[in-house]
Amino acid sequence: MITNTSLDDFYKRNGAALPDGMAREIGHFNIFESEKLFNKKDGTRVMPYSRRAYYKISWLNGKSKAEYADKVIDIRGNALLFATPKIPYHWMPENSDQTGMFCIFTPEFLWSGSTGIQLDELPIFQSGQTPIFELSDEAQQEVEYIFRKMLKEMGSDYRFKYDLLRNLVLELIHYGQKLQPMTSLSNTQNASERISSLFLELLERQFPLDSTQQRLNLRTAKDYADRLAVHVNHLNKVLKDVTGSTTTHLISNRVITEAKILLKQTNWNIAEISWTLGFDDLAQFSNFFKKQTTYTPSSFRMAE
Repeated sequence: MITNTSLDDFYKRNGAALPDGMAREIGHFNIFESEKLFNKKDGTRVMPYSRRAYYKISWLNGKSKAEYADKVIDIRGNALLFATPKIPYHWMPENSDQTGMFCIFTPEFLWSGSTGIQLDELPIFQSGQTPIFELSDEAQQEVEYIFRKMLKEMGSDYRFKYDLLRNLVLELIHYGQKLQPMTSLSNTQNASERISSLFLELLERQFPLDSTQQRLNLRTAKDYADRLAVHVNHLNKVLKDVTGSTTTHLISNRVITEAKILLKQTNWNIAEISWTLGFDDLAQFSNFFKKQTTYTPSSFRMAE
């Protein structure tokens, strides 16, 4: 059964139903026709970078923009876009005439099959990439054929259809990796606001920590700068200008907020909390917590 909250949110937001058979399948996959989900009445549907835990490959056809931290990609015709949970972006249609298709899938979907693929090791999903590719008429036909085949297989009762779908996803990935990425526009006037907004979304993406098996992956200003594909000094300057706080200060504030929640609302021991928050040892976490709050973690937990 699908329990991932971001997938649940996706289906609720789009009024779509979970595909039959996914309760028996390890991981998750589904495919959609964009025009059936797009709101034709106002033409303002935006796909923000939310708390996604799934990957997405989109065949886009229409006038739109893809906004990353330090760049904007203008899409004027057919394009192929690859999205990973780790790299924030906004997709913004500029009219209601949006067609195309997209598929969503979790890492487990590819890992669980015979492929054994680690998605984040593939070049197309690496930080710092701009994985949007303009499609020629010939390329558009080839990409559309793969998507149409996926859609047909999703409606079939073929016993091994998910194995076939894994292969089709991999075909799209390899197809994209052979293409040249689209050229970004020069930095726009609102670049600072965009970088700040995407940083804050990426920061929130790390939380909440729901299990002692989870661990905070991004802990330093450089970690976030690398993920946003900007220089750490530039990120710090932008955040200081826009928010009045440094990158480190914003990260520390969010980490301490989560620490307080875990201390008060879970029965995890302090060593477990320390580890999930990305600290190498308990003493390091205790010193950090006391510096931020004047309390030790244990005294904060016992306080009313």
